[in-house]
Amino acid sequence: MPLASIPSPSQGVWHLGVIPIRAYALCIVLGVIVAVIMSERRWRARGGEPGTMVDLAVWAVPFGLVGGRLYHVITDWQLYFAPDAPNEPIEALFIWNGGLGIWGAVALGALGVWFGCRGRGISLTAVADTVAPGIAVAQAIGRWGNYFNQELFGSPTDLPWGLEIDPDRPGTVPGEDTYHPTFLYESIWDLGLALVLIWAGRRFALRHGRVFALYVAGYTVGRFWIEGLRVDTAHHILGLRLNQWTSIVLFLAALAYFWWARNRTDEELVGTGAGADAEAAATGGEPADPAHPSDQADEDDEDDEDDEDDEDGGSAGDPAERADLATASGARDGAEDPKDPEDPVDPAHPSDQADEDEESGGTQGPGRSPEAPATGRTAEEAAGEPGGEVGREKEKS
Repeated sequence: MPLASIPSPSQGVWHLGVIPIRAYALCIVLGVIVAVIMSERRWRARGGEPGTMVDLAVWAVPFGLVGGRLYHVITDWQLYFAPDAPNEPIEALFIWNGGLGIWGAVALGALGVWFGCRGRGISLTAVADTVAPGIAVAQAIGRWGNYFNQELFGSPTDLPWGLEIDPDRPGTVPGEDTYHPTFLYESIWDLGLALVLIWAGRRFALRHGRVFALYVAGYTVGRFWIEGLRVDTAHHILGLRLNQWTSIVLFLAALAYFWWARNRTDEELVGTGAGADAEAAATGGEPADPAHPSDQADEDDEDDEDDEDDEDGGSAGDPAERADLATASGARDGAEDPKDPEDPVDPAHPSDQADEDEESGGTQGPGRSPEAPATGRTAEEAAGEPGGEVGREKEKS
């Protein structure tokens, strides 16, 4: 017996009346909640619309649970369908008893996220980079469910942090009481990986799915080592466990993608203005220009209306601006008289001033002929002078 060890919980299920509260399920749910909160904050910092990660989680969680369980049952089918299987076939559906394959969860969860991204018009690669650290943290929390279930432990060890496992558990070795706490190793590894992903994404401005590729590469390195410590039943190929081969393949694929996407510069859509575009499409209008938000467009329309009021002599603008506009209008009118195109108007006497003079009488006075010289005499006075019409009539008589 080692001098120190980590005790295992005496139970992993509590009952609230007739409702069982399972620690394994609580760890999974808590991990999902933390991942969504982290991803939501990272998405908003990237310029995405609030609530996007919550909506995508509605797709990702059920798909991920089904995928994780399928991967576990397919790769460990002998636990449920072999002639000497320790479990009944129906227990393959009992997800609360443990058994979720991370790669199945990620694969089918990504499929669900893809459906959600298509509906919102955002880039899957942008979402993948956003959620990668959150997935690592969710795995770190979820692994504690294995601790409560006393499962997936490693080989026997006398180290001070050895995990105490009940002798009747599958995978135990007769005469051994403590084993490597592989759940703890992976939990610490995942937390460290999440910090590296956040740092690398900011330090090197990784985009286009490269943060997610780094997550896959980093996780598979730790999983390959931890998987080698486990003593639970698994398929072996050329001396390695199946999950170790899976880690090798995914590690190489992640590195290949990380290298391939290094020069990508195309824009990744994060959904800004998507609501306006959807509304425009539904009403038959044109989508909003992402470079000119709708509120800016409204302001521009108001400015245009003010300019029109200024040109029409409205109340908008100060007196100096109205005077400048009137002068410019007069200059345009002076280029060509609308009544006589061949007779240009004098720029010093705009047409609107002439109209005002005609209406008010101006300096001509009542009864004055427009053709009469500006001498202060009326048309009748001018006609009575010699040479005028009245004068000539008198001379004839």
